[in-house]
Amino acid sequence: MTPGVVPPSTARTTPRGTPAASKTPEVPAPEDPVPSEPVPSGSPVALQTVTAYYVLLDDGGSNGVRFGCNDSLVGVAHTSSAGEDPLPAAVRALLETAADAAASQPSPDVYNALQGSDLTFLSGSFDGTTVTVYLAGTLSMGGVCDLPRVEAQLTQTAVSAVGAIRAEIHINGRTLAEALRQD
Repeated sequence: MTPGVVPPSTARTTPRGTPAASKTPEVPAPEDPVPSEPVPSGSPVALQTVTAYYVLLDDGGSNGVRFGCNDSLVGVAHTSSAGEDPLPAAVRALLETAADAAASQPSPDVYNALQGSDLTFLSGSFDGTTVTVYLAGTLSMGGVCDLPRVEAQLTQTAVSAVGAIRAEIHINGRTLAEALRQD
């Protein structure tokens, strides 16, 4: 297993109820993910752990849930301040590792299909079943295999942050399925 990466363990998502071409991949929730960065000792700020999801390319499900182009989806723990809501904290962790090319990835073995994108978390909500996330910015992908990767990463990161059953992701007012078809 890759250090710092913990495979998901139990199925938690179901199809999103959007058109048939836009199904949420079945993805298990993580077991105690390993933090990607050590927590500084003596820190006066209380911290919490949130999980963002990344891809192990061509892993075939050996270290996570197999999906897309024979990849695995794996959860990586990130720390944020304890007062921050888990949903924005988890989505921002995923988007920040994508936006900051100079920053090290949470693990050298994981791939972030959002790395060429410039997205910002606007808002999110959870109604007890469905988590809804609104993002703004540009979505850029490196090829056809990045389509399921982007969908899986965003969806599972949002679902696991709040314990939802399904996710609805919107980018610039369009559903994720529409954004993936047009970008």
